[in-house]
Amino acid sequence: MLLTVTTTHTPATDLGYLLHKHPDRVQEFKQSFGTVTVFYPEATRERCTVALALDVDPLRLARSRTKNAPDFSLAQYVNDRSYAASSLLAVAMADVFSTARSGRCDSRQELADSAIPLEIVIPVLPCRGGPEVAHRLFEPLGWTVEAEPIPLDDAFAEWGDSRYVRLRLTGLVRLADALNQLHVLLPVLDESEHYWQGPDEVDKLMRSGEGWLASHPEADLITRRYLGRRGGLTRVALARLAELGDEVEDAVEPSEDEEVLQPEEKRVPLNTQRHEAVHQALLDLGARSVIDLGCGPGQFLDRLVKTPAFTRIAGSDVSTRSLQHAARRLRVERMSERQAERVQLFQSALTYEDERFAGFDAAVLMEVVEHVDPPRLEALERVVFGAARPGAVVVTTPNAEYNALYEGLVGMRHPDHRFEWTRAELGDWSDRVASTYGYQVERRGIGDLDETLGNPTQMAIFTRKEDSDD
Repeated sequence: MLLTVTTTHTPATDLGYLLHKHPDRVQEFKQSFGTVTVFYPEATRERCTVALALDVDPLRLARSRTKNAPDFSLAQYVNDRSYAASSLLAVAMADVFSTARSGRCDSRQELADSAIPLEIVIPVLPCRGGPEVAHRLFEPLGWTVEAEPIPLDDAFAEWGDSRYVRLRLTGLVRLADALNQLHVLLPVLDESEHYWQGPDEVDKLMRSGEGWLASHPEADLITRRYLGRRGGLTRVALARLAELGDEVEDAVEPSEDEEVLQPEEKRVPLNTQRHEAVHQALLDLGARSVIDLGCGPGQFLDRLVKTPAFTRIAGSDVSTRSLQHAARRLRVERMSERQAERVQLFQSALTYEDERFAGFDAAVLMEVVEHVDPPRLEALERVVFGAARPGAVVVTTPNAEYNALYEGLVGMRHPDHRFEWTRAELGDWSDRVASTYGYQVERRGIGDLDETLGNPTQMAIFTRKEDSDD
């Protein structure tokens, strides 16, 4: 099976630096199921192509399977594994290009952080659902997609097309993002299980999906297919994605298979309910200027920008990549001069004072505080409530008690969470902060209410006392 990646970035041979594979060498890498060869069919200043060829050893692959494997039969020896891209190619690519997938390149870090012209070609790819599924998966990521069906037999047109396509992707994409997208989406398109899947598969999905899976319109389909439709793993993954701000299906209840008609009335995703609740709270407060602290890729900022009542909007995040995603989401480069003056994006850390945080009617900390190490939480409080001192602060955070309703969830909802509060713990924290910095606080729940465990998300609305006493 074969995968090629081409760039016309000048100088194109910088692709070798990004992949950490020298264009003048042919390199081999042993895998448990075969051998990977990496080489460069062309390497000029104007155009450079790297090829990854996987030679599968069917006997070695068959011997690694258990007797309970789905294809324990002659199919282990007579199959398409040596010729068609699959999860095996995704695994091999992820291993061989592991450093490139991390986005690290000491000698060309600025280039590694940038979107460059890329062309990716996979000559033979199983595609369950046909070319239309390939378009649904790759186009939202900014790719131009060509998925050409491969006939069953060129000599017999009446037999129709096979389940394979020739896939060609072109676009301006960061190389690390492109490799991580392939790592997830190749097995999703094939939807065949070639290796044992354990709980760490959820962590792999979260890592490879960072920065793009959260906002993908087919996140639910991708998650279910990638995890082999294993209900427990899928629910854990969807619960964790919900905490990243994804517009995905509710994480507690499994959705119907994509081939089954969905009911007309779908449950509103928790993240949507959270955005709506915070948005309404800001309107009720009469805020005209709002800063979203820890804005991430800008989903909530998009809602703020579309609301004329907010005349001044700012988004801040410690991650420059998230801010780049936010700028693309808001189409900052296409804004009119008047609109651009209304919106500001900047990089900053919430544990250090920054004069740009000040001067707003309201500040939003949506699913942010739980990502801060407890010893540094007081620094955040001092920066936001003491130094910036907006007229109001809206905080949302997970309700740890509700976690008991997420089937298969062990520990916290996301690996980056430093803590998750119960309702009593949020009450103690918010009362202390309000008393210390001269605010009053009201607490509410967001999402489906459980009579015993409360709501999945809890919200605290702080208003400055001198404002409320006017």
